[in-house]
Amino acid sequence: MTETQAQTHDEPHGGGLGVRLNWLRAAVLGANDGVVSTAGLVVGVAGATGDRSTLLTAGLAGLLAGSMSMAAGEYVSVSTQRDSEKSALETEKRELRDTPEAELAELTGLLEGKGLSNELAREAAVQLTQRDALRAHAEVELGIDPDELTNPWHAAGASFLAFTVGALLPLLAIVLPPSSLRLPVTVLSVLAALAATGWWSARLGAAPAGRAVLRNMAGGAVAMAVTYGAGALLGAAGV
Repeated sequence: MTETQAQTHDEPHGGGLGVRLNWLRAAVLGANDGVVSTAGLVVGVAGATGDRSTLLTAGLAGLLAGSMSMAAGEYVSVSTQRDSEKSALETEKRELRDTPEAELAELTGLLEGKGLSNELAREAAVQLTQRDALRAHAEVELGIDPDELTNPWHAAGASFLAFTVGALLPLLAIVLPPSSLRLPVTVLSVLAALAATGWWSARLGAAPAGRAVLRNMAGGAVAMAVTYGAGALLGAAGV
């Protein structure tokens, strides 16, 4: 095996890498949501009261509500996607059974659209159909891997975990330090976490990291400033 062949053999191919990147990106964004939403909540409460138990109660309530909401929303969304994928595969099975020649012509046209000549596209379509007709149509026509349908339980669990991990940072930062240090420790910790999640999300999306980090930090800072201001006003009013 030549060096070039060895490098090609070792490189990751197929949909598995894309799936893993999507999961990682979702985890980073879920953690980011946990950081921002919980930070906004506890900083807002801190603007109204410095009572540690109140802050802990509010933070835990926000963490649980947010993580459950994320998990439920992701479960419903991915379940709908999975149902759509299964329905599309069933339709493709029926078409392959009832109109195989038309499906072969369709696959040939799709391969031609990817830049193959008509003759080569026809030959490739025939070979793919003989090997696994459903997989060929699923991947080329539908963009679906029949062996890797989206799993709603995995998505829900990942969202729950990612949000929880992100939410724990501002919660611990607001309840553990002495009262005089709670706000500065929380703000600095949250901004550092948002810089990290902004950098990771940019890297995973192959986008410029600097702007993503600044946007993420600015959004979190504005959220904390607004909620703190609202909490301070309500606290001063005795609400």
